[in-house]
Amino acid sequence: MSKLIIIDGNAIIHRAFHGLPPFKTSTGELVNAVYGFSSILLNILNKEQPDYIAVTFDMKAPTFRHIEYKEYKATRTKAPDELYAQIPRIRDVVRAFRIPIYETEGYEADDVIGTLAKQAEKMDINTYIVTGDMDTMQLVTDKIKVLANTQKFSEPIVYDIAKVMGRFGLQPSQITDMKGLQGDNSDNIKGVQGIGPKTACTLLQKYGTLENIYKNLDEITGGVHDKLAAHKEEAFQSKHLATIITDVPGITLDIEACKTHDYDEATLREIFEKLEFKSLLARLNTFHKFSSEKKAVENNIQVSLF
Repeated sequence: MSKLIIIDGNAIIHRAFHGLPPFKTSTGELVNAVYGFSSILLNILNKEQPDYIAVTFDMKAPTFRHIEYKEYKATRTKAPDELYAQIPRIRDVVRAFRIPIYETEGYEADDVIGTLAKQAEKMDINTYIVTGDMDTMQLVTDKIKVLANTQKFSEPIVYDIAKVMGRFGLQPSQITDMKGLQGDNSDNIKGVQGIGPKTACTLLQKYGTLENIYKNLDEITGGVHDKLAAHKEEAFQSKHLATIITDVPGITLDIEACKTHDYDEATLREIFEKLEFKSLLARLNTFHKFSSEKKAVENNIQVSLF
């Protein structure tokens, strides 16, 4: 079965920026995020050998979540300008690899990823989402998996249904119900005050969904009942905010455009030379071209994906 890789661009940029020292070119330009992203992209292409590949990015405009809930992600520290300044360079690298970029205003990259992955699923294509964002766990199915890691430079973990259940004790489809109950501090989603992961998991293992918990609220006693009853509105709003949209308007997977093929070697070398990425230039010399029998040869570069 064919394999599609979808890269969560912003998640990987943040991982590269914070995971590498702040090295600069001889002209003083900070390039650690560009270097890290480019290295990761090379590793993905070499090690995963995808048939298709795409990159998604967040946009500056507020999303529908910010409009509906003004406090959404309000507690997050804004990324430094030094990170944002590198994004145009990263987009140039993606274009030089001839990889299509998907993005749209009003939605997060996760929503675009979810939409593309579901469309690929209908085409009977296996999708692997490359990210450091655990929110995408809710998208996991037999044909959609998440390629992620929990430590800066550890080997990535492939999260399939069994791996998600092993980590959370719940089905992937129940992740949004879990967040409806326990909230999500990183996104400033409240959930039900006083309900933590253990209680949320116990409730969902018994009742299945947030909706079914509230249908059977009379069965639940004590403090848990009182907390659920007092914060019903927050619970359903939190689930809504945590749910990845899988039918974003205007996002259509052009599978032929995503087909892996030869990169623009002249442009890519020019970028790497300008940014003084000597080690990446050396790796391009051994980079396996997709125009040849790309699955017949195993590249010998042994570098962690992240």
